[in-house]
Amino acid sequence: MFTGIVREMGVVKSIELSGVLNRIRIECSEVAREVKMGDSVSVNGICLTVSAYGNSWFEADVMPETLRKTNLSDLNVGGRVNLEPALRLEDRLGGHIVSGHIDGIGVIKQIKNEKNAVWIIIEAPQEIARYIVMKGSVAVDGTSLTVAYVEGSSFGVSLIPATRSFTTLGTKKVGDKVNVECDIIGKYIEKLIKPDNQDAEQKTGGIDMAFLEQKGFI
Repeated sequence: MFTGIVREMGVVKSIELSGVLNRIRIECSEVAREVKMGDSVSVNGICLTVSAYGNSWFEADVMPETLRKTNLSDLNVGGRVNLEPALRLEDRLGGHIVSGHIDGIGVIKQIKNEKNAVWIIIEAPQEIARYIVMKGSVAVDGTSLTVAYVEGSSFGVSLIPATRSFTTLGTKKVGDKVNVECDIIGKYIEKLIKPDNQDAEQKTGGIDMAFLEQKGFI
């Protein structure tokens, strides 16, 4: 579990995407000092497990499903990535609850300046755009951001100078792909209100105003 507050930017030192062995090595300083075998690290918002590490680097194996669902395969050696170690119980929740399980890939459609802020407009697949709500939280390449604009399947975020300096979002261009993770709380609420299993929904009747009144909630 993560918060979407990027600790540092790492540098991709090697990528092996052979189809049989998928592995990435990342050079970093602060995060490398903390990790141990089996630890979780958010890499551009993707929860990866440390499989090897040294004083200034760590490696992680990458599943084929991760390559399909994220922009990881677009990375190049020398490229920068956002890094965040797993949340500890005593840590501040400075961003929002982020699982590191990417919902899909968005594409940057527009970048524009507004005084000291920079707007990034992202087009997302409809199946994840439905979870994007005005003033809600979203993780973009592992960075916790507030949704400031929503229109159809597109949404916008406004970046302050610190976010542009401390994350890779400051170097993004129109057409770049970004990993998008929607607020997990919204997905749980949808699951409770509208079960996937139609038979279960028919048996329970789902959660509606009549159900809440019957149970004494209203």
